[in-house]
Amino acid sequence: MLKSRMNPRVFWGASLIIGALLAVSVAAPGASDRIFQAAQSRVIASFGWFYMAAVAGFLLTVVALALAPTGRLRLGPDDVEPDFPWLSWIAMLFAAGMGIGLMYFGVAEPIQHFVAPPDVAPRTFDAAREAMVITFFHYGVHAWAIYALVGLSLAYFAHRKGLPLTLRSGLYPLLGKRIDGPIGDAVDIFAIWGTVFGIATSLGFGVAQINSGLNYLIGLPVGAGVQVGLIAVVMGAAMISVLTGLDRGVRRLSELNLILAILLMVFVLAVGPTGFLFKAVFQNFGLYLDEFFVRTFNQYAYEPRGWMADWTLFYWAWWIA
Repeated sequence: MLKSRMNPRVFWGASLIIGALLAVSVAAPGASDRIFQAAQSRVIASFGWFYMAAVAGFLLTVVALALAPTGRLRLGPDDVEPDFPWLSWIAMLFAAGMGIGLMYFGVAEPIQHFVAPPDVAPRTFDAAREAMVITFFHYGVHAWAIYALVGLSLAYFAHRKGLPLTLRSGLYPLLGKRIDGPIGDAVDIFAIWGTVFGIATSLGFGVAQINSGLNYLIGLPVGAGVQVGLIAVVMGAAMISVLTGLDRGVRRLSELNLILAILLMVFVLAVGPTGFLFKAVFQNFGLYLDEFFVRTFNQYAYEPRGWMADWTLFYWAWWIA
């Protein structure tokens, strides 16, 4: 495998774009918010259909690769065993992939859909059923298909073809050696740009939840100053986890997260309405399967609604970022 090294064109290009956007946001928060909102609305109005089609294509591609002979290929050399046990990989995938989202929206999203559903009367049994189906849909196989396709392209060309572990390597079959030029640099710059702001979204949700929880428990005030401090603490913990290495840092922290999540689930099952919860899980899963294809392609083309932009399209863009 090629040794990884810093690409100054990519590093400084991405840094300049991110720095410029941050500077504008800090200097003129009101104006920048209006600009970003207008840009988001324009992109969603013009390309929302493309996001939906792309995610459907990701899912079909991943399923086809899994069922085809390619599904038996190792992502590393044929004679090398996986670095971590299967359960550790699952823990790291969930912790890094959607840990904050699950904690933040696990309860908040179905409640919001129950109060303001897109298709049925609010605060009804139909609204409760639809709220759970929508939540299952947003955190179901579509999100993992996005992760899987990008992860497969990175891992295959890095570990099987010896290319750098960067997004440009996944375009090697299309671009060939041109991935080492300006086109490849542009791909990596936009990849870093999207990743940084995708992580910032996750961090923003997580810090808001931590601030709210500490306010409830110990009366810590809710405000921007407190949240900036919490961001510094979270970023410091993340930096320590990364610097200690994948094995000792990220892996152990992810396994701890998984253990705590399982304990929380067991606690809720034990002290809550256990029978109802089991019935609801099975019924909601069945409803999710029943509406799977409809929701995959539904874009509310005949009844345009802001709900689609605020929820499904937001999620798909977030998972991609």
